[in-house]
Amino acid sequence: MTPRTAIVTGAVFFLIAAANFGFSQTQDSLEVVHVRGPVYLLAGAGANITLSAGADGVLLVDSGVAEMSDRIIGAIRQLQRQVTTAELPLNFGSENRSELQALRATPPPPKPIRYILNTHVDPDHIGGNEKIRKAGRTITGGNVAGNISDAEEGAAIVTHQNVDRRMGDIKPAMPSQALPTETYFSNMYKLSSHFNGEGIQLIHMPSAHTDGDSMVWFRGSDVISTGDVFSTETYPVIDLQKGGSINGVIEALNDILDLAFPEFRTEGGTLIIPGHGRIGDSADVAYYRDMVTIVRDRIQGMIKKGMTLEQIKAAKPTLDYDTRYDNAGWTKDMFVAAIYQSLTAKK
Repeated sequence: MTPRTAIVTGAVFFLIAAANFGFSQTQDSLEVVHVRGPVYLLAGAGANITLSAGADGVLLVDSGVAEMSDRIIGAIRQLQRQVTTAELPLNFGSENRSELQALRATPPPPKPIRYILNTHVDPDHIGGNEKIRKAGRTITGGNVAGNISDAEEGAAIVTHQNVDRRMGDIKPAMPSQALPTETYFSNMYKLSSHFNGEGIQLIHMPSAHTDGDSMVWFRGSDVISTGDVFSTETYPVIDLQKGGSINGVIEALNDILDLAFPEFRTEGGTLIIPGHGRIGDSADVAYYRDMVTIVRDRIQGMIKKGMTLEQIKAAKPTLDYDTRYDNAGWTKDMFVAAIYQSLTAKK
């Protein structure tokens, strides 16, 4: 199964590779694809969801749209069962054959969902927070004092403080179970310990898609989950009302390239999971960064000539990229308008 596997729909099927436990699972409109190590991509839930599944439990990067929550939880449970079964020994001696056969027939229950990391505040990335959090359980230490009767209720939700602030502005108010339990305000945040055998780090990308964007770096697996800063399907969405900017998007894409290691001629190596679309690598991000920079520079030049927004749209500064990135949900004209407004906004 290659990381560029296209999203498909259809009946449920499973393919288990004994060497690395990788498989693809489809159920309704969801597909789970093994990326590398304990990291998986769950596609079809609105936005891409990155999963880490293993001995420590499950960690999610984003939670999809609210109406898909039950199916997301079902796909996670199926993934956990497959991973737990695949990790059991295949070869054993006669002295413990019966015990291991019984273990494979009734494997131990999977570890719970432990973390939800929100990359930003859009509904297709935080919609499943409430239900998925309730399906999980928080890790607690042995030095907890006082009343801890509810200490393990629900998974932990971690995000940048700007996302937490904007969640508070949503009307009607979000339920408390959907809100972050931990926030960070610096340029990066590390989970306090290894999770499923690797360090996991959130990196803040200010004023990109929004002012609260985080990318998540799985350091052992060499996988980066980018949120909506990077997409293989659309032009980057710049949410000016939530603090986004065109120059912040380009800076964030450069940050991704700074972390990524190509395997050969910018291909392979670090695998990059976008907010929407297929899995990519350094070459995909570099091409995307160059496209965004070229369009930004074209529009900047037209602004210096005194052209209006309507004149710039008529000049079609995105024409050579429209067949790939023009999308009904975020059109070329919306992208051009966002760049124009970002570049002409008062400092």
